[in-house]
Amino acid sequence: MMDVREIVERYTSLAGGFNKPVGLKAFGLSVEETQRVFSSFDEDYHISRFLHFSREDGQSYAINGEEVTHIAIDSSIQSVL
Repeated sequence: MMDVREIVERYTSLAGGFNKPVGLKAFGLSVEETQRVFSSFDEDYHISRFLHFSREDGQSYAINGEEVTHIAIDSSIQSVL
């Protein structure tokens, strides 16, 4: 399972920075792993406050019961890495 630092590094590589929506599919994980990894981060208050899920066009994933397609991460997440 990927840790928060790995997710943030991959996210910034894909987005070219912070606060830009990136399709969860772009992380290259299986559907099951994507749902497991992002659901676990969404359940952790210290991490989840920096994660912003949205539903746009693209592959949909169930993150803690919500159907989402994209994530944007605040630059402030660097304070917990």
